[in-house]
Amino acid sequence: MTDPGAARSDRASATGSEAGSDRASVTGSDPASEAGSAPASVTGSDPASDARAEARAVTGRDSRPVTTRDRIVRWIGLAGALLLAIAGFLGGALPDETTIRVWDSDDGPLTVVLWLAGTAAMVGAWWALRDGAPSARWAYRTAGLWALPLLSTAPLGSRDVYSYACQGWVYADGADPYAIGVAAAGCPWLDAVAPVWRDTPAPYGPFFVLLAALAVLLGGGLVGTVALLRLLAVAGLLVAALCLPGLARAAGVPARRATWLLLASPLVGVHLVAGAHNDAVMLGLLLPGLLLLVRRPDRPATTPGQLPSGRTAAPRWLRSGRTAPSGLPSGRTASGQLPSGRFAALAAARLLVAGALLGLAVSVKATAVVVLPFAALLAVRGRPTLPSLSRDGGLLAVGVVGALVLTSLLSGLGLGWIGGLGSSGDTVQWTSPPTAVGMVVDYAGELAGRHLGAVPVARVVGLVLLAGFLVLLWWRTWSALRTVDPAESMSVTDPTRTLDSAEPSRALDSAEPSRALDSAEPRHALHSVEPTGTPGGVGWPSGPPAAERRSRPTLLGAGVALAATVILAPVFHPWYVTWPLAVLAVAATRTCWFVLPSALAAFLTLPDGTNLARLVKAPGAVAMTLLLVGLVIWALPRLHRIRFD
Repeated sequence: MTDPGAARSDRASATGSEAGSDRASVTGSDPASEAGSAPASVTGSDPASDARAEARAVTGRDSRPVTTRDRIVRWIGLAGALLLAIAGFLGGALPDETTIRVWDSDDGPLTVVLWLAGTAAMVGAWWALRDGAPSARWAYRTAGLWALPLLSTAPLGSRDVYSYACQGWVYADGADPYAIGVAAAGCPWLDAVAPVWRDTPAPYGPFFVLLAALAVLLGGGLVGTVALLRLLAVAGLLVAALCLPGLARAAGVPARRATWLLLASPLVGVHLVAGAHNDAVMLGLLLPGLLLLVRRPDRPATTPGQLPSGRTAAPRWLRSGRTAPSGLPSGRTASGQLPSGRFAALAAARLLVAGALLGLAVSVKATAVVVLPFAALLAVRGRPTLPSLSRDGGLLAVGVVGALVLTSLLSGLGLGWIGGLGSSGDTVQWTSPPTAVGMVVDYAGELAGRHLGAVPVARVVGLVLLAGFLVLLWWRTWSALRTVDPAESMSVTDPTRTLDSAEPSRALDSAEPSRALDSAEPRHALHSVEPTGTPGGVGWPSGPPAAERRSRPTLLGAGVALAATVILAPVFHPWYVTWPLAVLAVAATRTCWFVLPSALAAFLTLPDGTNLARLVKAPGAVAMTLLLVGLVIWALPRLHRIRFD
């Protein structure tokens, strides 16, 4: 996991990825003690300044100079965040305002104007740099600057945080939140909960119910509980933010773009930061689990003279040509690698931890389950086969199931939370395409004097289509991974090139020992960099490295699976868009197809949680249905050529 604040400007990345401060030289010394040092050549010399100068000369950084336009964008976005914060103080989701629409209050017109202006400013600023901020550090700082006003205002965009508080109170009071609604349980903060959620059981997993109950016990009241729930959401978002550079590097995507697309999104600021939605907690568990999988080292190399696979660097004594020391640390062999038995144990432990994180993500929001089949593909090292998938994916599944069982047992709620998942579909809004189709059919039936009740049927059809699409998407990803040769290495014959590798664990098989090896991040293939050619001076002699061609399709498949889940689910809320946005930001090369819908979704709510879709039910349902029909007509002839990248 890369520390965003420690990114160094003297590090160039051949894939356009953001530099990290924890650089491990090929000497094998502790990265913590040699952070930022220049790469040492494999011959034993250590020309630090010369190597850095050469890297600057021949590589393209994943950064660019900050321009006046960038500064203007930063301040426009901050102005938008301030306007949203003011709108929140005037007419946000305050506890005692559940029966008054924002436009009916004394400051209603001003609140709506400020809200729309602030949203437009933030969306415009985000859109302006959709191809990437000047650097990942700049993106982190800007997103943090925009988040400050939103942290200090009332909850925005929905009243769900009060539902979290009441569900936590129900559990802390000894009742089962999956068997009883917050109204029947007698929650003291019932007036703050949106009426539609007062009589429904909790639709969240037991891990989040435990966290909500802990917030209730520590908060001491509604204000304290909401503050702790917001702090929990921000913590989840920070963890997710720390994972973005590593995931982006694994997929060959610029970290400066990935960090900007997620963290600077108005949906994140309004709904995850100010609104304190538990989607942030889910992402804070999901992304670390995926990062552990993409950075899992391959098995140790056995070829003499190779840099051992799974090692961050060769031992210093081996690199300098000295004889082996009498006592090798940590049980390593003379080649510097771990014994195969110990390596297998560490690899298994890594899979179990990754599975546990993914299981906890599912135990917050069950929709994270669609990522698990793709995570199983990430767990496989080398060319995927049924035996390797059963072995590595099985270990991952043990971690997932273990986390789900443990949280269910610790909460004492058993599997009752599975039955509560259906309560999330109680609202009927045209923003869900299957629901919109059902609404249009019902409207047509009413014109004919019949009540058809098509919405439940359309939702079931949508779920069936989703299941079929996910199976086809997984099979396509599996087939793509089987075409990647795991033993493929990239031989670079140009002596002027510098090897910029974020994957020191891959074997170095080169006839030119004088080339520099820049190693910092596990599980990334060797890259060759040319002074000219592709934009930014970055290119590969024969296409992307094999490691990237394994990670990127799988992450992309997971992101598309989340996007399909959002589209075909029975209900849609704007903050749902953050699920696929977080994964697609680190995996997709083309962004307009998911950035544009994300920008439009930011305008769907008002500060008090009013969903604008409710105001235009019939027109909205007809428009969504026509849009869906148009997309189907356009896509069918091109189905075999459609690429989600």
